[in-house]
Amino acid sequence: MKQIVSYSILIAFGLLLLTACNTQKASIKGPEGNITYKITLPKGFDTATDHCPMVILMHGIFSSKDFTPMPQIAKGLAKAGIGSVRFDFNGHGKSDGRKQDMTIEKEIADAHAVWDYVSSLPYASHIGLLGHSQGGVVASMTAGRLSDEGKTVSGLVLLAPGTVIKEACQGGKFFNARFDPNDPPEYIRCLGFYKLGREYLVSTQQLDIYGTSAAYRGPVLLQHGDHDGIVPLWCSERYLPTYGTNATLQIIEGENHTITRHRSKVIANTVAFFRKVFGL
Repeated sequence: MKQIVSYSILIAFGLLLLTACNTQKASIKGPEGNITYKITLPKGFDTATDHCPMVILMHGIFSSKDFTPMPQIAKGLAKAGIGSVRFDFNGHGKSDGRKQDMTIEKEIADAHAVWDYVSSLPYASHIGLLGHSQGGVVASMTAGRLSDEGKTVSGLVLLAPGTVIKEACQGGKFFNARFDPNDPPEYIRCLGFYKLGREYLVSTQQLDIYGTSAAYRGPVLLQHGDHDGIVPLWCSERYLPTYGTNATLQIIEGENHTITRHRSKVIANTVAFFRKVFGL
């Protein structure tokens, strides 16, 4: 749990790495208000004449588009000729809303709004999704929902997908906060200051994470550190029967949940996967 705090320490370093890329920031209208985002494109990319595949990057709970590993992944993709859009979910970073009001369904709605925006970009040739921790849950469920709508997700990368949130809410223990799962309070405080509201605590117990995700039948790369002290490995392993032969699980030896020990390997795996699915 202490690893979550390391996000704020690493943000400045992560932002410095983006100087070699073409990064633009703005906001779009989402279901809960403005969604702030940053587009990172390959160096020298001309949006008027060039085309490239895009990856939508989804951060984890209590995190942000500017916290590791999102800026570093964006840079790695850009070096390989792949653009990306990373954004803050409602109640996180600089997007509108309160964390206390956040739910998985609201985050899926945010992701869908960003998908619609990226789909409208004239230079986006294909679109993939990537999610870390709770963002992995959202990415997998969003891919399933989009597939049900007949939309093509070219590839999906899940980094330590935090499906354990369902069991945590069912068991009445989320990080260091305890509560009655049958009658949660208005909100709980996680890590001393992050508020999670009753709607999140109740609705997460009912999520059909793997069932919803199963509608997506494209290529999937799962990466999970064997030293992850927050999200257990079984969260990734349970995706394997969901996706069948379309999925590959890479266990990163010595890696933690925040992806700070072997980040370059995780990024290299991610880039190689997307280069393959995009045909680069």
